[in-house]
Formats: sequence, structure tokens, C-alpha cells
Amino acid sequence: MTLTHLNQQGEASMVDVTDKDITDRSARAQSAVAMSAEAFAQLQAGNNKKGDVLATARIAGIQAAKKTSDLIPLCHPMALTKVQVDFELDDAANTVHIASYCRLAGRTGVEMEALTAASVAALTIYDMCKAVDPAMVIGPTQLQEKTGGKRGHWTPEKSESAS
Repeated sequence: MTLTHLNQQGEASMVDVTDKDITDRSARAQSAVAMSAEAFAQLQAGNNKKGDVLATARIAGIQAAKKTSDLIPLCHPMALTKVQVDFELDDAANTVHIASYCRLAGRTGVEMEALTAASVAALTIYDMCKAVDPAMVIGPTQLQEKTGGKRGHWTPEKSESAS
């Protein structure tokens, strides 16, 4: 397997995507934040002293997706046409599940943008709830699906069956 982000001398290099076709591309990622019952109750009730945790985390995730190329050195700047960050509260596990979705018409995929959105949303939840529970656990964070490009439609299940 050839690593695409290395030049012939083995140095880090941004991939040239000029000649790739523009296609509709999307990616979904997920993360989670597990916390104490007290921190979860505050988050759920909306009475965290720092404010609305989920609204802040949603905006942070969207902003992060838009700034991915500033954070990950070899990522291309992207003209995202859709970024969505959603949350599901799991009362039984005191866990916030995070789902992100990114989309564009472009020459390279948006997996890193979706992963960054989910990651930064999780970090924002941690930041806003850490005074109540500094032992929160983030993760797993993972890609759930991607569409477009050479590989077409990819999911973890398709990857496992190809192994």
C-alpha cells in the first residue's frame, strides 16, 4: 500500500487532487462522552453553570468541521455545504452520543471534517462539565460512513468483510 501523504523522498506532502473528479461526498462520524450521574443530570436539566452544553457543543462541532484544514496539517481546505451535529442522551449510561455529518461537492472526502466535528463537540461537552466531573470519558470516536470518491460507499461493515 502506498501512503499518499508522502512524497518520493518520504517527506510529508499534501496530495494534489487537481485532476480528481468533483463528486458529491459525505461522511458520518460519532463519538460519546460518559460522565457521572450528577454531571449528566445537570446537562439534561440545562442548568450547567457554564450554560447550554449541547447548544455550545453543536456550534463548536460545526465550527471545527469548517476549520479542519487549520488543525490537521495535510487536510485540504473544504467548501462544506452541510455540517450537522446531533446528540442522543443515554439515561441508563449517563452518556451523550454525538453524531456528525458533513457534505460537499468536491475532489476529496470529508471524513476528517466529520471526525473533527464529533471530536470537538465531545471536547466541548467535557470542557463545560469538567467542574462537576473531571473523570469523564470521551470515545470511541470513529468514522461511520462515507460516500463519493474512488471507494464509493464505505461503512465499517463493508471494510470488515473485505478483510
